Parts: sequence; structure tokens; C-alpha cells
Amino acid sequence: MTQLHGTVVALDGRGLLALGASGSGKSSLALDLMATGAALVADDRVDLRRDGDSVIASCPPSLRGRIEARGVGILAARDHGPVALHLVVDLAQAEDRRLPASREHDLLGIRLPLVFGPYHPHLYAALRQMLLAGRIA
Repeated sequence: MTQLHGTVVALDGRGLLALGASGSGKSSLALDLMATGAALVADDRVDLRRDGDSVIASCPPSLRGRIEARGVGILAARDHGPVALHLVVDLAQAEDRRLPASREHDLLGIRLPLVFGPYHPHLYAALRQMLLAGRIA
């Protein structure tokens, strides 16, 4: 098992991992997605393990059902439990193209689709749609 700094939400059984430095918007992105139906898997620290051709994300026990809302406090959240990751967003990387090329991020030897941030108001909506229906171009 590997642990990393990040936040994971699940939507329709598909997990999204948000990466980035402290204050980059990982929890804010998760809260936006949770407001539209996603469930929290882990905030701040994420445990990862490989299961066949999947990377499974889970939450360390001490952090289950908790998410930080900067300037508000630690909030209770419905705990989704482990989920297979399907998408990674790196909020530390800026996207400079209107229609970027497809990218991938390697986690435990599995290549997952990668989107660059940084956090902006419509990012959650685009990532939600990508989780639900995929990317065609």
C-alpha cells in the first residue's frame, strides 16, 4: 500500500484523485463535486493499492468521513469507502491549451487519464462529465 497527499471523491463508482500542494483547491474541488452528487472517499491523505488492472483508493481510518473546508472548519461527510480510480487531476499544473492533448498519470504501474488544473469555477463540472461519460477528443 502507498499513501499520498491528495483528495478522492467517487461518482457512480468511479474515483477521481485530486493532487496538488496544500491550498491548491483539492478540498474545494471535492466539495463542489459533492454538491452535485459525488461522495467523499478521502481528504488530505489517500491510501492506494493495486488490484489487478485497477488502483483502489481508500481513506486512512483516522480521516474517514471528514473534509476540510478552508475558513470554515472540518466538516462531516458521508464516507463512500474504497473506489477504483478512473481519473487524476493535478491542480499544481496549469493547462495552457484550449483543447489539450490526452495525458496520463502512472500510479502503481497503472496509467490513468490526467487533467491539469489549476482550480477554477467550472473545473468540477468538466471533471464530473468526464467521470460520467469520458473524453472523446
